Amino acid sequence: MINKHHNLDNKVAVITGGGGVLCGSMARELSKHGMNIAILNRTYEKAVKVADDIHADGGTAIAVQCDVTNRSSVEEADKAVIEEFGSIDVLINGAGGNHPQGSTTNEIFQKENLLNEEITSFYDLTTEGFDHVFRLNMIGSLIPSQVFSKRMIDRGGSIINISSMSAPSPMTKVPAYSAAKAAIDNFTQWMAVYFATTNIRVNAIAPGFFLTEQNQKLLTKEDGSFTERAEKIIEHTPMRRLGKPDDLHGTLLWLIDDEYSQFITGICVPVDGGFMAYSGV
Repeated sequence: MINKHHNLDNKVAVITGGGGVLCGSMARELSKHGMNIAILNRTYEKAVKVADDIHADGGTAIAVQCDVTNRSSVEEADKAVIEEFGSIDVLINGAGGNHPQGSTTNEIFQKENLLNEEITSFYDLTTEGFDHVFRLNMIGSLIPSQVFSKRMIDRGGSIINISSMSAPSPMTKVPAYSAAKAAIDNFTQWMAVYFATTNIRVNAIAPGFFLTEQNQKLLTKEDGSFTERAEKIIEHTPMRRLGKPDDLHGTLLWLIDDEYSQFITGICVPVDGGFMAYSGV
């Protein structure tokens, strides 16, 4: 039996990237508190799967195909949400990701790698790779925020951006992703100030290390055991484990429920098992 947030009953949440592991879990959780959920995802079938799960549990949800980097696509999604639910109270900007051409093979530069075509060094990173990552994470949060926040101006609402442990301290190998997530933190603070007098609150959640479809090959081997990188992550996480999707639920509910957080805007909350607090020694 969950402690229901009755203040969320019949409100509407739009979740981009809602077909993914973390945001799909958020969608299912918010539905349990009586919210109507619009699951936006570039891959429509993934959105449908989450919507079907919500329906099976007695909740209300719609699946909407949407490319968050395309304004026309987001505007069409907005029309679909309003046609179905009539209003929008919460936006979760969960769509994001990385790109191979924005990542290096090794953590640290080695001169001999310049002659190895199988290794991507800093000098092999492409502007196309960086552009893809910035568009998906940063522009993919900007456009939905512009489109959906207009529905909140007269009624108030909450925008939640998804940051990363890589924002305050960039992870090795992923310079494009780290820079894009740092931009998300800055953008969250900017929007919070800009919308402060409209009763639209803007905050961010920075998940620690969670196992998702995007990082599964990076963190686990074919036999399911952890890779060397995953072992290093767990070693630097004081709670000595990876995060589980439901570890994010409490922070999410707190930030979107005005009864609990009506004077909170412009913050980024780490949910990381102590990763940010640990110096490594």
